[in-house]
Parts: sequence; C-alpha cells; structure tokens
Amino acid sequence: MDDTAYRLAAPIPYDHAAEARWVPEPDKRPGRTAFQRDRARVLHSAALRRLAGTTQVVAPMRSDFPRTRLTHSLECAQVGRELGAALGCDPDLVETACLAHDIGHPPFGHTGEEALDQAAEACGGFEGNAQSLRILTRLEPKRFALQDEPSTRLAPWPGRSVGLNLTRAALDAATKYPWTKGAHPADPQSPKYGVYADDLPVFRWLRAGSPAGRKCFEATVMDWSDDVAYSTHDVEDGLQAGHLDPAALRAPSERAELFKVAERYARDAEPEELAAALDRLLAQEWWPRSYDGTARARAGLKDLTSQLIGRFCLAAEQATRARYGPGRLTRYAAELVVPREVRLECAVLKAVAVRFVMQRDEQAQLRARQRIVIAELAQVLTRNAPDGLDPVFADMYREAEDDRAALRTVIDQIATLTDASALALHAKLVGAAWA
Repeated sequence: MDDTAYRLAAPIPYDHAAEARWVPEPDKRPGRTAFQRDRARVLHSAALRRLAGTTQVVAPMRSDFPRTRLTHSLECAQVGRELGAALGCDPDLVETACLAHDIGHPPFGHTGEEALDQAAEACGGFEGNAQSLRILTRLEPKRFALQDEPSTRLAPWPGRSVGLNLTRAALDAATKYPWTKGAHPADPQSPKYGVYADDLPVFRWLRAGSPAGRKCFEATVMDWSDDVAYSTHDVEDGLQAGHLDPAALRAPSERAELFKVAERYARDAEPEELAAALDRLLAQEWWPRSYDGTARARAGLKDLTSQLIGRFCLAAEQATRARYGPGRLTRYAAELVVPREVRLECAVLKAVAVRFVMQRDEQAQLRARQRIVIAELAQVLTRNAPDGLDPVFADMYREAEDDRAALRTVIDQIATLTDASALALHAKLVGAAWA
C-alpha cells in the first residue's frame, strides 16, 4: 500500500499537541497538513541546501560521483518515508525528520565536528545533532517571536528568531539523541547528545509529556533509515571509486581488520557473529564478485543497493509488525524492532566504508589539514569578532550575554560553512590557501 492509501484509510493519529508550533501560526492555505508545511520548510531552507557542499564520506569537490550530505539526506528521506508509511506514520513527518537529521553537520563532516568540539570546549562543546536542533529552532530565520508574545515559554526570546518553527512532532522526530551532554540513559560517557544547555527551553517544550531519554517512534524510523542509507550507499561509492575490491572481503587478513572496525558499531558482537553477517551478504546472488565500471557492472551495483535497502527495511517492518500488530504506529506507542542479524549486517557494511574508504592514507592526510583549517578559523574569528562574521552572526555576537554565548556564536558561524566556503574563508582570514 502506498502512502496515499494510508492517508485515505483512516485519520492520521496525531493530536493538537503534536501539531503545535512553538510560536502559533495561521495556515496560509486550507487543506495542507501541519506536517506538509514542516516538510516544505525544511526542503526550502538554506541550511538544507548547504549540505550539497558538505562532506559525507569523500570530499564533494574531489569527484562527481560520491554522495554529499544533501544527497544522503534526500536518499534517507525516501527510505524513511516509505518505511514510515508502511508502519502507519505520517509520511511527511518522517520525511521531514530524515531531511533534517544531518542539517547541523559542519564542513568536512565528522572531522569538522571533532575539530569544532575542541574549539567550542569553553562553551560546552559541539555536536552535530545538537546543532541540528539549534538550526531548526534558532539559526535558520523563518519566524520570529513577537516582542509582546504572551506565552511564558518564550520569555527569554522576545523578538528573537525561532528558526523554522516546526511542529513539536517534527522536532521530536528529528531528535536522534533526546538528552543533554553526558546524560545518555545507558552510557554517560557517550559523546552523542541532542541539545546544548542554552537551547533547553525549546527542547523541554518539544519533549513535553515524552518519556525521558526515549526516542519517539518516528525518530527510530528516521534513525534506522539513516543507517540503511549510508551503510549501503557508502559501499556503493567505495566500489564505484575503485577503493574496494569485492574479493578483499573474502581474504582472512582483511576480514580480521574489518571486524575490528565493525566492533565500533556492534559493541556486543563477537567476531564470529560479524563474520556470519558478512558471509550472509556475500552469499546473496546479487552481491558483486567483481566490479569493472562497465554499464552492466554499474547496473549490478545499483541492484546491490536496492536489494540491501529492501532487505534491511523489510526485516524491520516485519519484526515491528510481529511485535505490535497491524495498527498505525506513531509517537510513543511503539519502538522500531530491527532483528539482531540485520543490525550486524548493517554494522559490517559501515565498517567496509570506514576500512576501505575513510582509512586510506590520503584521507587521513586530508582530515589532518581540515582540522587545522577549523582550528585556525575558530582562533582568528574569536580574536576579531564581530569583525569577520556574517551580519546575522555579528548581530548575535553583539547581543551575547557572556563570553560563552559569544563563543557559541563564532562556532555557529563556522558550522554553517560548506567545505569550499570554509577553505575560502580560511584563505582570506588566515592567508594559508591549500587545495
């Protein structure tokens, strides 16, 4: 059944609280749902467009074929929309979350994230997922709180931007890690978190009535769709670029190194389980035995991607239905169920991309240079601010209530850059241009 049929089958089971916006807004055109408006706002945002120039695995300016953060987000959205619809979610809501899930990632991907985390130590650190919430609720100017807004929840921000002003359900669905730094419910040492301290008011609003530390159902669909999209597409990119020889996955020495990497994504798995997961994939008739770049090989590569996505999504759909039954599954009525064997297959694919693409010597050298660019940009912008900041961030810097808030504004400025604009600004301000 397609998502249109799901819409016609029964009313979408989301209440007024789920569809509420931080600042109330009248509908411009009758007939649009609240979540259709959310999707349009993210799709038309500058923050989403910026991801076209932001690293996914391989730097976007170095080849035409590999994914960028934008193409990954679009592919994640397609996967999530269909999986969410099959399980009874509003498809526009899930698609919005998928489009927005990486919107806070800085230039140079995870390398830039790590460098900015160091540069932002004095103001609480940097995390791409927390930055996503900050962009959606503050930095992407679409709606402003009124000076005389009567709601007490807006008291700290009269006249301030409230970002895209998405619905509570959309913000919740886009929040992959619904806790502050160091408050992971199972692992306080985890570096993953979804909100900075100064964004807690809107976080508390969007999480009102939600179980502490638990993701909503739509967020779990988004999270799995993200894993499915990047694990399969990164392998496709590695094969297409010639970085991965399929025969290497059968070599004992390479497999041993691969499983060491895979343990990062499946910490409770034994090497034998990871080996079995890889062997299940290698045994499929659609798994490539070689790749030579011909049209037939490219078609086989696309079939590989389709087969993997179908395998991973169908397994999650069937397991979730087996536990919860045939009804609509939304918000906190369920949790996505992904069979362990499938999770391990996905973990192995993630490890393949890391081992054969990201761990290449030239990539390590490139990442080292990128860290320097971010660190030096942070130093010079902090020293000269508000000079050197874009007008929107210069205004925020002047209005900052203390040094922490001022530094956070500098970090926000750097985080909004693309790979290319970060290099250009570094060349301009630091005078050390490099290719």
